Amino acid sequence: MATSGMAETRGYLADVPQECVFWCNDGHILRNLRELCDAFAVMTEHTFTYHVNDAKNDFYNWVRDVVRDELLASELLRVSSTMAAVRVVGDRIALLSAKPVSIGMKKPASARAKKASSGKAPAKGQQTASAKQAAGRKQKRR
Repeated sequence: MATSGMAETRGYLADVPQECVFWCNDGHILRNLRELCDAFAVMTEHTFTYHVNDAKNDFYNWVRDVVRDELLASELLRVSSTMAAVRVVGDRIALLSAKPVSIGMKKPASARAKKASSGKAPAKGQQTASAKQAAGRKQKRR
């Protein structure tokens, strides 16, 4: 079952339990998606076709059943080379590693005004031109 929460998807990058590691035909032992990606990068065609052929796709099975990332697993069903596998797994890792973006959250109006007035936010401890003007007006009133 696919999950959608960022906290849950970050778990896809964690090491799997020791009893669930992937034993690759070439001797590599894979504990997580980063190790899978690294293994694809150096994997021979012989090793790849041992695990991915008309009869089976061991990487798909491991990612689906152990890592539990159904999206990546379905993409691995379509790859036919180690280079394609590196790209697919690497892209998924990058997506899962990205910081979550809060959709619908806006900066306060004051922060937007500061950025709009100068083109960039002022350095720490500095005032924007409009803040200086407001301070000057306040001084004149006293």
